[in-house]
Amino acid sequence: MQLTDLETPALVLDRNRLDHNIARMREHITSLGVALRPHVKTAKSMDVVQRALEGQPGTPEHRPGGVTVSTLKEAEYFLSNGVTDILYAVGIAPNKLAHVAELMAKGADMTILLDSAEAADIVAQKGEALGVQFAALIEIDSDGHRSGIKPGDPRLLEIGNRLHGRAGSRLRGVMTHAGDSYNSGSTDAIRAMAERERAAVVECARALRDAGLPCDIVSVGSTPTATCAESMEGVTEVRAGVFMFFDLFMAGLGVCTTEDIALSVLTSVIGHQEDRNWIITDAGWMAMSRDRGTAKQRVDQGYGVVCDLASRPIDDLIVADTNQEHGIIADRNGRPIDMSMFPVGMLLRILPNHACATAAQHSQYHVVAGEPVVEAVWPRFSGW
Repeated sequence: MQLTDLETPALVLDRNRLDHNIARMREHITSLGVALRPHVKTAKSMDVVQRALEGQPGTPEHRPGGVTVSTLKEAEYFLSNGVTDILYAVGIAPNKLAHVAELMAKGADMTILLDSAEAADIVAQKGEALGVQFAALIEIDSDGHRSGIKPGDPRLLEIGNRLHGRAGSRLRGVMTHAGDSYNSGSTDAIRAMAERERAAVVECARALRDAGLPCDIVSVGSTPTATCAESMEGVTEVRAGVFMFFDLFMAGLGVCTTEDIALSVLTSVIGHQEDRNWIITDAGWMAMSRDRGTAKQRVDQGYGVVCDLASRPIDDLIVADTNQEHGIIADRNGRPIDMSMFPVGMLLRILPNHACATAAQHSQYHVVAGEPVVEAVWPRFSGW
């Protein structure tokens, strides 16, 4: 099958770029002496994730390696594919604890996340009522980006003590996510953020241990900080996910180039509005997502960069606007487009702003390896 045989819009995955991105991250994290626990929320496909797990250190009980998930549907799916070591890296909601217990009964070594004494009590009490012992990490706020306990906050020890040594719960360690790295203006700023992330979680791990509490896991992670970090002293694992695919937002941060972006959306030209200097395609926001993350960066990429069938960017063409099923291509600088170069039926590929959001619009990857030959179709899923 060729790309030209597909109905559009369709999600295309370049296997060569995927493998290169994974190998680069694995080499970097290994050189820092820590384990990579890939985040699977973007991939949502065992065909993709098994490549990120290759070479990952494991144990007989935890093969083929550990993953990070953001939904329990992800946990269900990857458990069914033999992955037992699963970190659910979103603050636990009480109404999900019974589901977590079900996964544990099926063989999952689940670790959950929380950041309050109230949540710790709920987890411990629910675990005792269900006859299970939930393992938990305490979330650390290393950058003011989201949730978590700030370093030095006395509530850290209170939470640790409420989790530790109870029939329904146990403390496994600490984790943080430097989400504010996505707002960094340079790779130097990302390196500084990576050190801030590391120092915050290591300080909290030390405080727990000094208080006689266990802290086996010290977990950090975001694709920008994982890519740029220079030290992981005191850290046990790194979580990152979008590095497998990369996207225009990551390129705007300087952690990759457009040539590293493994995902694209195949689309067809369906018309023109010559008086407006527009090319109309069949890939609107239902195919690309509504994500406009690059609008705040130095270069606004609209809804995506327009490429030819070989995934080479075409001049300064971007998807400037979208409707539900229509994409509107224009020149970013307002220069006229030679419409004869883009006849109705021509196939184009669009590099996405946000790989997670764009992939979520599709149920499968059409896998290529540099050439426009579809060598495989890998299923993926969405939802909760």
